[in-house]
Amino acid sequence: MTEAIPTDQGPNTDSGSVARPSDTIRVLVAKIGLDGHDRGAKIVARILRDAGMEVVYTGLYKSPGEVVGAAIQEDVDVIGVSLLSGSHVPLFRELGRCLREQKAEHIMVVAGGVIPEQDYASLWDSGVDAIVPQEARADLIVTTIRNLVAARGRL
Repeated sequence: MTEAIPTDQGPNTDSGSVARPSDTIRVLVAKIGLDGHDRGAKIVARILRDAGMEVVYTGLYKSPGEVVGAAIQEDVDVIGVSLLSGSHVPLFRELGRCLREQKAEHIMVVAGGVIPEQDYASLWDSGVDAIVPQEARADLIVTTIRNLVAARGRL
């Protein structure tokens, strides 16, 4: 189950889904694996929401498959994953595999947390679109996501 971070949403459409302006970015913030530290992920979710994005937070201890399923269900543009556990390489490899398997490669992936620079190439090879360092300022996080979405022609 995902935990919604409250956002201003448009009126319901006839189909029962929530309408959103074409320029509203939707982000799923996720914690994959056994990493139980989610304070940073919640702060990032709030930063993105305050920047006008719609944000869904998955909660702790999700599998890559659960995250991809939630991302598809929530029709997000970006999955943002925060990892502090040191297991980022195999977890992002599995996340990328799940995205390919579900034909959801259009969903961009942003990695954040404690990720040594020597692991960046492995993450990019796994399908990660951007890596935000642990010490990144709020404006870098927001700009990174906006630039990714704009580069895909969504804005």
